[in-house]
Amino acid sequence: MKYLLDTHTLIWTLFDTPKLSDTVKGIIRDPANDIFVSAINFWEISIKVGSGKLGLGAVTPESLPETCLDHGFEFINLDVQEASSFYRLAAAYHKDPFDRMLIWQAINRNHILLTNDENIAKYNSEGLKVVW
Repeated sequence: MKYLLDTHTLIWTLFDTPKLSDTVKGIIRDPANDIFVSAINFWEISIKVGSGKLGLGAVTPESLPETCLDHGFEFINLDVQEASSFYRLAAAYHKDPFDRMLIWQAINRNHILLTNDENIAKYNSEGLKVVW
């Protein structure tokens, strides 16, 4: 199966694993699953660190991609087609632009989004699959 990590799921995976559900821990540890991290995740983390809303201790946002590779995660970029078709995400249960683009990427790429955000889960009406 193909899974995309929401940003909080990525942070908890790397820094605070007890916050993850047992289901998510099992999915991430299962070598049969493909775990993806989006460029959107790194962008959101970088903005939050830069604004002081998120602290990573001695870790810098620039070191996170290497850490993700060490965990066996794969990367997806935001491509032109996804960016230009984003307006088709009609539902607006969530206002956060980072989350909305992750939702759109997961829908378009047929990935299951790993998140505990209840507002994101509402996007099942748009075809989103969510697990927590």
